[in-house]
Amino acid sequence: MTLAPPPATETAARNAAHRALRRVTRLPVAVGLSLTWLALMLLCAALADWLRPYDVTQMDLMARLSPPGTPGHWLGTDELGRDVLSRLIQSIRVSLIIAFGATLLSALFGTTLGFLAAQFRGAVEHFVVMLADFQAALPFLIMSLAVLAFFGTSMWLLVALMGFYGWERYARIARGLAISAGAQGYAAAVVQLGATPRRVYLHHILPNVASTLIVSMTLTFPEIILMESGLSFLGLGVQPPESSLGNMVGFGREYLTTAPWIMLAPAVVIMLTTLSISLAGDWLRDKLDPTIR
Repeated sequence: MTLAPPPATETAARNAAHRALRRVTRLPVAVGLSLTWLALMLLCAALADWLRPYDVTQMDLMARLSPPGTPGHWLGTDELGRDVLSRLIQSIRVSLIIAFGATLLSALFGTTLGFLAAQFRGAVEHFVVMLADFQAALPFLIMSLAVLAFFGTSMWLLVALMGFYGWERYARIARGLAISAGAQGYAAAVVQLGATPRRVYLHHILPNVASTLIVSMTLTFPEIILMESGLSFLGLGVQPPESSLGNMVGFGREYLTTAPWIMLAPAVVIMLTTLSISLAGDWLRDKLDPTIR
């Protein structure tokens, strides 16, 4: 008696599961740890209101500068008796919101200018290239300090200002890839069929250059986190009673010798987060780069 072969759908599902398992097992240990850390940071930011044991502004002067391990304060307290763990969780949320918002704004702005330069060429292209060269040569930290000192500090202004960091990379990449794609057959074919430039760029060119832009975003994201931390450290970033990672480092530097945990906790989170994003970005670049395969 012969057994009937398994259905084709079952065989395809089994093969897909085997391929997924092989991809997981081939994942480098460092990349796996980086992705795990980033997932924990995103989860912490999303559930910050439920994970915080105390309010970020709740003070207890009787418990000020309590060391880590104190009952009720796992990471200790700061100079005002505020729980460091609660402020760290809130700071992760604020810093990630600023970094995500600024990265998306920078990518959108730069990609749009790059596509405009590739579409119109001539004077428009020269203007975009000149603007990108000016942005690359301008010390962004000094410009940020001047803008924040003149207009004041707020969350939305900080996100908008950080959104102009690194846009010239996206503009150059989008312009070069759009010109290259426009010279290929598929872009010319849809133009001959009557497609508008907006449809050509959004539905045909953008999907083909999206992988390169995504990898560029993973490179810009940690730089924006460090830039925001630097501005907050200098006192021109996120302002009290709100808290960010750089804000915590800035206030904790005065107690580095007496209460180092105030500064070390956010500093370690900044280091691990930026390192994890860089490792994940390098791995993603290798996976999405067709020339490597």
